[in-house]
Amino acid sequence: MTLSIDNTKKIDVQTGLIHSVESCGTVDGPGIRFVIFTQGCPLRCLYCHNPDCRHFEDGKTVTVAELVNEIEKYKSYFEYSGGGVTVTGGEPLMQPDFVKAIFQECKKRNIHTVLDTSGYVNLNSAKPVLEYTDLVLLDIKSFDEKIYHKLTNVSLEPTLIFARYLAQINKPTWIRFVLVPNLTDPEHNVRGLAEFIAPFKNVEKVEVLPFHKMGEYKWETLGYDYQLKDTEAPSPELIKKVTNIFKSYGLTVQ
Repeated sequence: MTLSIDNTKKIDVQTGLIHSVESCGTVDGPGIRFVIFTQGCPLRCLYCHNPDCRHFEDGKTVTVAELVNEIEKYKSYFEYSGGGVTVTGGEPLMQPDFVKAIFQECKKRNIHTVLDTSGYVNLNSAKPVLEYTDLVLLDIKSFDEKIYHKLTNVSLEPTLIFARYLAQINKPTWIRFVLVPNLTDPEHNVRGLAEFIAPFKNVEKVEVLPFHKMGEYKWETLGYDYQLKDTEAPSPELIKKVTNIFKSYGLTVQ
């Protein structure tokens, strides 16, 4: 079943809404990266560490030229480390024309581009962005549909459609899976995801990301109900168990 999603924000192609930038990120793709946090997200993830990126009206308008001027200051760091530019969020593909314009300018300057996305997008809107994307970080938060909906408040199917398309065009992809005890850790959930992605030749690795509560203070500041306040970080034993499940399907795991 193909779902029709129109969650894109109509913004001038040369401007967009962002929350912030990070000049020397090291966890959102290879090397040292200039990370752009876009504003707006259709998901309501229970563990979100950027809940202040939810609403468009809370963002600030910037031009692509302004961002590129900042990006160019760090080009020597990119070249030395094998880094580049990562656009994350929020959900970047809610502003596809903006992200495409950023990546186009990066490619003119031979700068590596990474798109960090939930995959909950209108695929036709995403396709032009992917033409200028070197690597996708795809967050598949659960494979069990009920768990996925409980966690995000949206449907899993668009993300699976997006993942299949990435495989079809052989777009280099890292799968991200946040391990939350008593939520995403059921073995059938992990195995289901492993079985789904194992045949995809474009998946370079799986990142098992241990749950943390570093964003809890933001929820409190914003007056949101943080439902995972009593959830602890996964134990080393649980992390190893989940990692080994992915490895048993021939997947490279970090």
